[in-house]
Amino acid sequence: MNKVKLLNLVVVIVGIAIVLLGLNVGLGGIKTLGWQSTRDFVAITDAAVFHAQDSHIRFIGGVWFGVGAVFIIGGFALRLFRSTLIILSAMIAIAGLFRFSNMNPEVIFSVAIVPSLAFELVGFPLLAWWLMASHQRDISTQTYETS
Repeated sequence: MNKVKLLNLVVVIVGIAIVLLGLNVGLGGIKTLGWQSTRDFVAITDAAVFHAQDSHIRFIGGVWFGVGAVFIIGGFALRLFRSTLIILSAMIAIAGLFRFSNMNPEVIFSVAIVPSLAFELVGFPLLAWWLMASHQRDISTQTYETS
């Protein structure tokens, strides 16, 4: 498998994972659909506030679903979507930094968070770098072919 096909496959797999996470939250709200944990971790003390916040969380889940869809499409149209995928990868890395606003190292570095944090702060910057490097290879190949 050549490097471009591998990159395409990785981008599609990343997209599928993001879509599934988006569906889990977008369709399940704050309680989620339970695909990552049990659904009984929330006790509702104010139904009106809960439902308003739940609606906001569902919206964010829909946004996450859309980000994943762009990754999937980008895996099939890499040249067209490369810059968008680089920007989304950077946004995800920046969003990962927001986890530190929790200010609770026991939560941030817990088994439940560390895998996601590692993907956000290491995996997505590496993916962005790979996407940029593949663009440089494309430019070099085009220059060589037109000479």
